Amino acid sequence: MADVELRHLRTMAAIAEEGTFGRAAARLGYTQSSVSQQIAALERALGGPVFDRPGGPRPVRITPLGEVVLTHGRDLLSRSEALTDAVDRFRAGGGRIDIGTFQSVSTLILPAVVRRLLDEHPGCDIRLSEVKPDDPQVGDLDLVFHDGRIGGDVEHVKLLDEPYLLVAGAGAFPDGPVPVTLLDDAPMVAWPPTYHQRWLERTLAGYGAQPRIVFRTAGHDTILSMVRAGIGSAVLPWLALHGSDASSDDRLSIHPLHPSPAREMYLHWPAGRTRSPLATRAIHIAVEAATELTKQM
Repeated sequence: MADVELRHLRTMAAIAEEGTFGRAAARLGYTQSSVSQQIAALERALGGPVFDRPGGPRPVRITPLGEVVLTHGRDLLSRSEALTDAVDRFRAGGGRIDIGTFQSVSTLILPAVVRRLLDEHPGCDIRLSEVKPDDPQVGDLDLVFHDGRIGGDVEHVKLLDEPYLLVAGAGAFPDGPVPVTLLDDAPMVAWPPTYHQRWLERTLAGYGAQPRIVFRTAGHDTILSMVRAGIGSAVLPWLALHGSDASSDDRLSIHPLHPSPAREMYLHWPAGRTRSPLATRAIHIAVEAATELTKQM
């Protein structure tokens, strides 16, 4: 077992996922003979085959020994990636920050944080990633924006309450706040049933309105285009409309809703971990940016 190398396990995992040595070689950037040599070396170290090779274009089949090795090998590969990331962080010192985000916050708050960090710390390493809305995790990230609380051993600060607004064709509703009940059975363009959209539709239903969804599409700009076309109205978060041309478009009207659905936006970070000066500064900037946005709302 002393001769088992991580690259052998990485190659084995690629073959198991791709089904053939050839596709695994293309994915890894190796020659097929190099892939075969690595698996042969792995099998010599283990004392048995990890794949049955039927030959030709047919996919390989993993052996019972291979299943054991792959299960533990993937865990080792994951730990290796975590080690590499930890070393990168150590070498970067306080000059690196990893931030998880989602679409709405990426429009206004996050750009303000990134811009000011780069102004104050030229050359700092800012790494951004999208978090899963249905299962947000802080993990190894320094900061995570999310519209709701994240469970686990984390600390947080609430940034703002973001209201949802009704966007409709000009003249479709009277000026001023629109009672939510008027949306019951009204044609509406909406996002696909993501975490955020499901929450919004449940909230509207709790207020006595179940709009008739006539079209679902990803992207706030696409939704606004459909509203302009006249196929229905839309309920969108304030941040999605801020900075767009919707307020100056004479084909559209924007209304507060009564009662007003709103989502809470939070910034999270790992509890018990010493924050870098960069992460601490980023939290302060995010709070300041959210305060300014709240005034505008």
